Amino acid sequence: MEYQNITDNIASKYLGKRVEGANNYNPSLLVAVPRFENRKLYGLENGNLPFLGADIWQAYEFSAMTENCVPVSRVLKLKYSCENDYIVESKSLKLYLNSFNMDKFGKNTNECLDICKHLIEKDLSEKLQTKVEVEFLDDNSEKVVIFPEFVDIMNFVDEGNLRIEKFKEAPELLKVQKEAEASKYYLKFGSLRSNCRVTHQPDFGDAYIYYNSRVHIDEESLVKYLVSFRSEYHFHEECCEMIYKRLYDLLDGDDELCVCALYTRRGGIDISPVRYSKNCKFNGFDKLLDLNTFARAGIKQ
Repeated sequence: MEYQNITDNIASKYLGKRVEGANNYNPSLLVAVPRFENRKLYGLENGNLPFLGADIWQAYEFSAMTENCVPVSRVLKLKYSCENDYIVESKSLKLYLNSFNMDKFGKNTNECLDICKHLIEKDLSEKLQTKVEVEFLDDNSEKVVIFPEFVDIMNFVDEGNLRIEKFKEAPELLKVQKEAEASKYYLKFGSLRSNCRVTHQPDFGDAYIYYNSRVHIDEESLVKYLVSFRSEYHFHEECCEMIYKRLYDLLDGDDELCVCALYTRRGGIDISPVRYSKNCKFNGFDKLLDLNTFARAGIKQ
């Protein structure tokens, strides 16, 4: 097997294939995909990462039953550190969570949820070799995170004269200039698009970028760079880390930087990776990392 095909080979166990769902709880469905291969491409070492952060998943269609076959449905939120060696492959997670649908746990709703929470935390923690936290949420109607500090990056760009020609990740597009004093930048890009590295299905999301630096990243060049992901084939977590690393390489070593990619849900699950510098003082994304809140900033269907 060629080195660069390790990730695709592991991730394609279910992706792009017709798979029969399980009628009973089945942890063997879970697939762990190593992070190291893609990180190696842009100079990241798992033991010496220039960021902290987490991967946050929200499954909007989790359901199981009590012993009396009373259905119990909740939004499930799970989180694990980006410092571990693996991510969970998304279709395997869907198949695994769906294996709870027709199985029976506990005498009542609370027992059912407690048992399922314990099983999911145990199974994912063992598979990913890291601590995985799980919570069940009742309703998302009131729990939507908003980031009022962030400004649409297109407000800084002359769209009429903007010409975009590259649609494969192109860090050479990024332009910077040194300013006399450090400034804080809060930028939102609402048209992030990339593609699954195995199925090549499109994924859409919002990118939030905060940095505090004397280095000013030209907004037009940043738009061109973010658009260059439209024909990239990577997992959500990989795209977030690639954006972070490219910007990190342009800034001074002690500058604050935070990148968050809030992807829209597909197959009932959304993924919201967050990466931030170890000295980052902006705590707005703490709400994302809180298991009791929802991550989407304006949920798109």
